[in-house]
Amino acid sequence: EVQLQASGGGLVQPGGSLRLSCAASGFTFDDYAIGWFRKAPGKEREGVACITSDGHKFYADSVKGRFTISRDNAKNTLYLQMNSLKPEDTAVYYCAADQGIILSSIRNSEQYDHWGQGTQVTVSS
Repeated sequence: EVQLQASGGGLVQPGGSLRLSCAASGFTFDDYAIGWFRKAPGKEREGVACITSDGHKFYADSVKGRFTISRDNAKNTLYLQMNSLKPEDTAVYYCAADQGIILSSIRNSEQYDHWGQGTQVTVSS
Protein backbone atom coordinates (compact mmCIF):
# COMPACT_ATOMS: atom_id res chain seq x y z
CA GLU A 1 0.00 0.00 0.00
CA VAL A 2 1.40 3.38 -0.99
CA GLN A 3 1.72 5.68 1.99
CA LEU A 4 2.91 9.29 2.13
CA GLN A 5 3.39 11.09 5.42
CA ALA A 6 3.98 14.84 5.27
CA SER A 7 5.44 16.77 8.18
CA GLY A 8 7.28 19.97 9.04
CA GLY A 9 4.56 22.57 8.74
CA GLY A 10 3.95 25.26 11.31
CA LEU A 11 3.62 28.95 12.03
CA VAL A 12 6.44 31.18 10.80
CA GLN A 13 6.91 34.91 10.40
CA PRO A 14 7.24 36.49 6.97
CA GLY A 15 10.79 36.06 5.72
CA GLY A 16 11.27 32.89 7.73
CA SER A 17 12.01 29.34 6.64
CA LEU A 18 10.53 25.88 7.00
CA ARG A 19 11.48 22.47 5.67
CA LEU A 20 8.75 20.04 4.82
CA SER A 21 9.36 16.30 4.64
CA CYS A 22 7.36 13.54 3.04
CA ALA A 23 8.17 10.01 4.13
CA ALA A 24 7.16 7.41 1.56
CA SER A 25 6.55 3.68 1.90
CA GLY A 26 4.90 0.82 0.08
CA PHE A 27 6.38 1.44 -3.35
CA THR A 28 9.68 1.72 -5.19
CA PHE A 29 10.40 5.35 -4.45
CA ASP A 30 13.00 5.74 -7.19
CA ASP A 31 10.45 4.86 -9.89
CA TYR A 32 7.92 7.54 -8.97
CA ALA A 33 7.51 11.20 -9.73
CA ILE A 34 6.74 13.04 -6.52
CA GLY A 35 5.79 16.58 -5.68
CA TRP A 36 4.36 19.18 -3.39
CA PHE A 37 0.97 20.78 -3.89
CA ARG A 38 -0.83 23.34 -1.78
CA LYS A 39 -4.41 24.36 -1.13
CA ALA A 40 -5.23 27.75 0.35
CA PRO A 41 -8.73 28.78 1.46
CA GLY A 42 -10.73 30.03 -1.50
CA LYS A 43 -8.12 28.99 -4.01
CA GLU A 44 -7.62 25.99 -6.23
CA ARG A 45 -4.99 23.41 -5.43
CA GLU A 46 -1.75 24.22 -7.20
CA GLY A 47 1.49 22.48 -7.95
CA VAL A 48 4.32 24.07 -5.98
CA ALA A 49 7.37 21.96 -6.76
CA CYS A 50 7.67 18.53 -8.29
CA ILE A 51 10.44 16.18 -9.32
CA THR A 52 10.44 13.36 -11.83
CA SER A 53 11.86 9.92 -11.16
CA ASP A 54 15.01 10.92 -13.04
CA GLY A 55 15.47 14.21 -11.20
CA HIS A 56 13.95 16.84 -13.45
CA LYS A 57 12.31 19.60 -11.43
CA PHE A 58 9.36 21.91 -11.78
CA TYR A 59 8.70 25.02 -9.69
CA ALA A 60 5.69 27.29 -9.74
CA ASP A 61 6.65 30.83 -10.74
CA SER A 62 5.50 32.11 -7.36
CA VAL A 63 8.14 30.06 -5.49
CA LYS A 64 11.09 30.07 -7.88
CA GLY A 65 14.24 31.22 -6.12
CA ARG A 66 12.69 30.70 -2.68
CA PHE A 67 11.75 27.01 -2.52
CA THR A 68 13.95 24.00 -3.24
CA ILE A 69 12.66 20.49 -3.79
CA SER A 70 14.87 17.47 -3.26
CA ARG A 71 14.51 13.75 -2.87
CA ASP A 72 16.62 11.26 -0.95
CA ASN A 73 16.02 7.92 -2.62
CA ALA A 74 18.03 6.09 0.02
CA LYS A 75 15.66 7.37 2.72
CA ASN A 76 12.48 7.29 0.61
CA THR A 77 11.91 10.90 1.55
CA LEU A 78 10.95 14.06 -0.30
CA TYR A 79 11.84 17.50 1.01
CA LEU A 80 10.76 21.06 0.38
CA GLN A 81 13.02 23.78 1.73
CA MET A 82 11.01 26.98 1.90
CA ASN A 83 12.86 30.25 2.42
CA SER A 84 11.75 33.89 2.38
CA LEU A 85 8.22 32.81 3.18
CA LYS A 86 5.37 35.18 2.42
CA PRO A 87 1.84 35.36 3.81
CA GLU A 88 0.55 34.19 0.43
CA ASP A 89 2.42 30.90 0.97
CA THR A 90 -0.07 30.07 3.72
CA ALA A 91 -1.83 26.83 2.79
CA VAL A 92 -2.10 23.15 3.50
CA TYR A 93 0.79 21.45 1.73
CA TYR A 94 0.39 17.94 0.37
CA CYS A 95 2.87 15.52 -1.11
CA ALA A 96 1.79 13.29 -3.96
CA ALA A 97 3.40 10.52 -5.98
CA ASP A 98 2.77 8.39 -9.03
CA GLN A 99 4.52 6.53 -11.81
CA GLY A 100 4.99 7.51 -15.40
CA ILE A 101 4.59 11.27 -15.06
CA ILE A 102 6.71 13.25 -17.46
CA LEU A 103 8.01 16.74 -16.82
CA SER A 104 5.45 18.46 -19.03
CA SER A 105 2.61 17.01 -16.92
CA ILE A 106 4.21 17.01 -13.51
CA ARG A 107 2.44 20.10 -12.19
CA ASN A 108 -0.99 18.62 -12.93
CA SER A 109 -2.45 17.22 -9.72
CA GLU A 110 -4.78 14.96 -11.72
CA GLN A 111 -1.74 12.93 -12.76
CA TYR A 112 -1.27 11.70 -9.18
CA ASP A 113 -3.19 8.87 -7.55
CA HIS A 114 -1.35 8.79 -4.23
CA TRP A 115 -1.57 11.62 -1.70
CA GLY A 116 -0.37 12.32 1.80
CA GLN A 117 -2.51 13.84 4.53
CA GLY A 118 -1.23 17.43 4.32
CA THR A 119 0.62 19.72 6.68
CA GLN A 120 -0.44 23.28 7.52
CA VAL A 121 1.93 26.14 6.77
CA THR A 122 0.96 29.53 8.16
CA VAL A 123 3.02 32.63 7.43
CA SER A 124 1.98 35.48 9.65
CA SER A 125 3.42 38.11 11.95
